[in-house]
Amino acid sequence: MIAAQLLAYYFTELKDDQVKKIDKYLYAMRLSDETLIDIMTRFRKEMKNGLSRDFNPTATVKMLPTFVRSIPDGSEKGDFIALDLGGSSFRILRVQVNHEKNQNVHMESEVYDTPENIVHGSGSQLFDHVAECLGDFMEKRKIKDKKLPVGFTFSFPCQQSKIDEAILITWTKRFKASGVEGADVVKLLNKAIKKRGDYDANIVAVVNDTVGTMMTCGYDDQHCEVGLIIGTGTNACYMEELRHIDLVEGDEGRMCINTEWGAFGDDGSLEDIRTEFDREIDRGSLNPGKQLFEKMVSGMYLGELVRLILVKMAKEGLLFEGRITPELLTRGKFNTSDVSAIEKNKEGLHNAKEILTRLGVEPSDDDCVSVQHVCTIVSFRSANLVAATLGAILNRLRDNKGTPRLRTTVGVDGSLYKTHPHDRLALLQVRAILQQLGLNSTCDDSILVKTVCGVVSRRAAQLCGAGMAAVVDKIRENRGLDRLNVTVGVDGTLYKLHPHFSRIMHQTVKELSPKCNVSFLLSEDGSGKGAALITAVGVRLRTEASS
Repeated sequence: MIAAQLLAYYFTELKDDQVKKIDKYLYAMRLSDETLIDIMTRFRKEMKNGLSRDFNPTATVKMLPTFVRSIPDGSEKGDFIALDLGGSSFRILRVQVNHEKNQNVHMESEVYDTPENIVHGSGSQLFDHVAECLGDFMEKRKIKDKKLPVGFTFSFPCQQSKIDEAILITWTKRFKASGVEGADVVKLLNKAIKKRGDYDANIVAVVNDTVGTMMTCGYDDQHCEVGLIIGTGTNACYMEELRHIDLVEGDEGRMCINTEWGAFGDDGSLEDIRTEFDREIDRGSLNPGKQLFEKMVSGMYLGELVRLILVKMAKEGLLFEGRITPELLTRGKFNTSDVSAIEKNKEGLHNAKEILTRLGVEPSDDDCVSVQHVCTIVSFRSANLVAATLGAILNRLRDNKGTPRLRTTVGVDGSLYKTHPHDRLALLQVRAILQQLGLNSTCDDSILVKTVCGVVSRRAAQLCGAGMAAVVDKIRENRGLDRLNVTVGVDGTLYKLHPHFSRIMHQTVKELSPKCNVSFLLSEDGSGKGAALITAVGVRLRTEASS
């Protein structure tokens, strides 16, 4: 199993006394195969609770119906506006869809700032800002006189009773605008647009960025039934059988479910795998006690996890000769982009030296090697966690279909995922094999920091994998299949840019969901393009219903 192989690799070069010194820092970050299978099982239980009318009110994984009932079939066409709010910036896109020939999609977009005073101010300020940016976008393109259909990607947990309504349940990530939780964000946006009076907009659909990713990948691959985001935050969606969704009337057909899996563990179900560093991250966050799975996995937190580990190891004299600088003690000074840079195969150690020097540490070569190892294990944990939960989804898809093998594609987006090198994991596996043959090597204390970074990354990847395994396994069971073929659409900066995340997660999903053939499809501009495609599908279905 992959977890055992990676675990063996990370300690082939550590002396016995070094292992004892760092074990208390990193032991809890290492997830065994048995633990990952257990996480997948726990997530499958959470999915079932979220879909149940009786248990949904107290469920932490809300399994929200999106009222998206179909992926694109290729016949969609038209001119659309897409709004994308929820990440590090706010984007507006004009998307022109042509179903002739090769399903051509033309896009033009513009990025607008979302300053702290806006996202932490009032809801009126936030939506006035969105309306102002939309007016600017339309003015520049001379389309203010056109009432184009608008798709709104709003990447926060929302309760929906129809596709053009979304009641915000809770803010996540860095957003905290007052007066929005419990309100319909479509009404708030319409009010802000009407107050301006210089243009009109027809908001046809409001969706989550994860759903947009699935729709974007589904436009290119009809097997895509799962969307996955691994970036600033993390989430997954999938096509569920309507007969299993108690909160929606009807038994025929399917509907996309937004799992909101970032809240997995908010009820204490993951306490046994959370570490002291995870708890410190949570205490210092904008939403203590919430989104605990996301805080173990996503790009918003991995860099800070590594920093906290390095600080504690330095205080114990295990790094930097015990030197601790004000920069190293400052929250936010070590980012997930730094983790990705340090883990690169060729220039990683050079990057480590530059980054640590920026923090005032004056690292030795040994320190740089150690920090690189720390980053790697941290990233591996993240990827494996995603794989475990993804496996639950894939297995459910397979069961839903009732086939011996699932064929599906996972639509993926995210910078952590995109740059994961294939050769890196191959190297780790070779090292694991050498370990089994007794070909052990040793090195200096410097391996320690490299180990810490690796622990944090590894755990994140493992957790992601465990979650996705749960999702696909549920799809398999839903359909009564012995095997399921499925595509997962993926998006998110962590997935795109991290040098090792995607491969770790893929392997974990494969191990946890052996009856599912899973393809991962990287979404290009999923949250924006996807909103337009959902709007296009909505317009198509309305046209078909009225004809």
